[in-house]
Amino acid sequence: MFETRPDRDSEVVLVGRSNVGKSTLMRELTGHTFDTGRRPGVTREPNHFDWAAQDFVISDLPGFGFMEGVPEDVREQTKTDIVRYIEEYADNILVGILVVDGKAAIDIIDRHSGPDEVPYDVEMFHFLQDVGIPTVVAVNKMDKVDDRDERLNELCDRLGLVPPWQQWQDTIAPISAKRGSIDALTEAVRAHLHEQERDDLFQFF
Repeated sequence: MFETRPDRDSEVVLVGRSNVGKSTLMRELTGHTFDTGRRPGVTREPNHFDWAAQDFVISDLPGFGFMEGVPEDVREQTKTDIVRYIEEYADNILVGILVVDGKAAIDIIDRHSGPDEVPYDVEMFHFLQDVGIPTVVAVNKMDKVDDRDERLNELCDRLGLVPPWQQWQDTIAPISAKRGSIDALTEAVRAHLHEQERDDLFQFF
């Protein structure tokens, strides 16, 4: 279990597969650079960023799923640690941001869908909701996607949300973190913060 969490009451977490751009998004949100690996799965511990004056932390949890050169048992342990972390701090987590790669997400989900298999992204989306955490799916790298609406509608369909995606703007946020285009995400996060009477945290989003 991760032991690095600062003693902060309120939290927003970023979760997602390795290499979907979570660290880049974290940098966009906080203005600070974090170690990002060129190889998937380099981040094994969460990156936390907190502000001295505020009882609030943003946490970038390690990537889950396939990691090159990482043994299966380590992969499974990382996933278990992420799940335990979210369960333990569910009451503190105001918003869970599930980051997916807009270009690859549908193919990855379909490849891992079967009678005995639920894709990680779909599983994590439902898990966050099951533990009562408002969830935003940050669909990253949208600058590389041509059929934008079609792709987002397909993603809704895979997550159990009825298309069109436009009716889920508090849940589905198309972004391009590398280009600094994250307005859809910050608006969705703010909507959830507002519902929880935490407009004081708008300054971070």
